This record gives sequence, structure tokens and C-alpha cells, in this order.
Amino acid sequence: MKSSAFVKLVCAASLTTACIMGLTACSGSSLGTSTTSGPVAATVNGTNIYEGQVTETVETVRTQLGLTDESTWAEWMEQNGYTPEKVREEVLDTFIDQELVRQGAAEKGVTAEEDEVNSYIDSMKSYYDTDEAWQSALESAGMSEDEYRTNIENSLLSQGLYQTFATSDEPSEEELVTKANDLVENYDGAKKSSHILFNTEDEDTAQEVLNQLKSGSISFEDAAKEYSKDSSASNGGNVGWDKLTSFVTEYQSALDELDKGEMSGLVTSSYGIHIIKCTDVFHAPSKVTSMDQLPDEFVDEVKSQVQSEEQQTAYNAWLEEYREQAEIVINEIPDDVSYNVTLSEGEADSGEEGADPEAESADGSSDEAATSEEEKASEK
Repeated sequence: MKSSAFVKLVCAASLTTACIMGLTACSGSSLGTSTTSGPVAATVNGTNIYEGQVTETVETVRTQLGLTDESTWAEWMEQNGYTPEKVREEVLDTFIDQELVRQGAAEKGVTAEEDEVNSYIDSMKSYYDTDEAWQSALESAGMSEDEYRTNIENSLLSQGLYQTFATSDEPSEEELVTKANDLVENYDGAKKSSHILFNTEDEDTAQEVLNQLKSGSISFEDAAKEYSKDSSASNGGNVGWDKLTSFVTEYQSALDELDKGEMSGLVTSSYGIHIIKCTDVFHAPSKVTSMDQLPDEFVDEVKSQVQSEEQQTAYNAWLEEYREQAEIVINEIPDDVSYNVTLSEGEADSGEEGADPEAESADGSSDEAATSEEEKASEK
């Protein structure tokens, strides 16, 4: 699949509109879908991609990045090594890949069930107090509910198709050891822990249990099973390795202070009151020669990454071959599309070859910054 730097900006800009785009994949999250007539920009095995869809997508980015007048738009393109033709090419590439995915999914029997689509829409709507607020959020994202529905369908089809390339084959020991050596430094110093979680208002009970633990009148595992308020209780409070998950700051800070076998005092977080025990610490070997050198959880993670890379490679190879075999016709850019503005002579090619035009948006913010809010949501 071709890298589309401009379309990455579509995703980054869309992520600023609260959580309205949180569901859909960047491969199609904010592409125009409302224009289904007029001049044809390209065809994919006879299926039309309309010029209006491309223009709608480009204009969404221009609006989100504050590039609505011709001079600032031209300046942005010149600074980032773009021309209107290059912008159109990248947007069209994404539409073409999207259509290939739809056609490939149909061939493989992958569908986006209406009930599943409705479930996602209902889930997103639940974040808004009124239908007016929901419609306003959609409008801010530059789309109608029907377009949003289409984006969800596209995303589900893409995910479903991608899953058909998953492998159940066990990686070889050699493959695992090679990947483990790439990752093992990331695991060095990892701490495994268990906790007992109490409701915030149950501080007295938490203190009583802590006293029992210190006196040895109850084991940590038994106390977790009896008192803990979360799902780890049935497993003696085990919540795994900190290098394989993400704990809230208060929990991680307390765990950082513990050595193997040590227990914290009462630690309050947004989840309640924790008593934390460090149950293991992993010190990475200088070189992995056998997977027996790693804890089982790290072995599972390494295996998952090997299989994931194989899946990605197989999917990319399929899409490249499927695209090569497809009948794709791309028409010339019309003179009158709104984003086709005149650039200063020679300026459009002045960018250094290999430059990364998605590295900064119009306001100087990085693509990574646009996704930071999503990353925060992954904390436990």
C-alpha cells in the first residue's frame, strides 16, 4: 500500500474533532463519500471514484488546517513539496486502495453487518447528550451521518479482510529468538505485580487488610480473592508486567519503588485504593539464545509480534498484487477544482527529496501529537 502523507493529515486533522472519528481507521476515516455523481476522477474495475469525492477530502483538510484561502494553501504546498496534482494523486491512491479492499472483501466473503454498524453508531452517539450535539459533532468532522456510516462500513470491511491474513502457524524457535533479541532491551527492569483494589470509601477496610497482610495472618492471594473489587481478584490480584501494559500514574509510581516481594501501603488512584505487591522483576540477558530465558508472558508477546508482522506482510503483498491486476484508469486533474491553485514557478519542486511532509501540520503540531489523546485512553 502506498504511503499517503497528505491523507495522514486528513486523519490528524479529524482527530481534533473530539471522539467523532475515534472508531474508524485512518485508511478511510475522513474521505469524502457524499458525491456520487459528476466528473469521474478514476475507475477501479469499472467502479467510479468521483472528482467531487477527492475535492471534498482535500477541502476537509484545508478547513481543519486553516488553509482555506488560495495564498495560504499555495504556500503550504510549496513549503511541503506538494502540487495540486500530487495532493490529488495521494487522495486518489487512498480511494483506490479503499475500493480494492471493498472488492477484495466481497471476493473473500467478508461483510460489514448492519447490526454491528448500528452498534458502533449508537455507541458513539451515547457520548453526546442530545441529537443536536451529535449532529454538530458530525458537522465539525465535515460529514453527515450517512457518510459516517459508510466510513464505519469501510473500516469494518478493512479489519475483516485483514483478519483473513492472520496465521495460526507457530513461529520457529529461530524466528522467536531473533525477534526476542530485537525486543529484550525494552523488557529490561520489567516488574510484575498483583494488587487488591478497594472502593475509595472503604479506606478503613483497606487499612485493616493491610495490617493483616503485614502480620502474616492472611496471604496476599487470599486477600485479593476475598476483598479486591476488580476482575484480577480471581487470579490472586495478578495484573501482569508493567512493560506489557499501562498503569495509571499513581499505581506505576508506587510499583517503581518496590523490589521483588515488597508490598506498598495504601495507594489511591482514580480506580480506588490499591495495595500493591511486586511479585517479580525481569533482568534482560545480554543476548537471548533460548526462549526459556524469558517469562511466559514475554514469550507470548514475542510470538504475537512475529505473527503480526507475517500477517502485515501477507496483507501488503496481496494488496500490491491485487492492485497490479486491477483495471485502474486515472483521469487528468480538471482545471477548475477548488484546490488547483497556481504555485510560484519552481517552488513546488523545491522540497528536499525524501522529506516527510506529514511531519508537521499547518500549525506546527506533529502527527504524533494529534494521537496523544487516544493513547491516554489506553491507561488502566
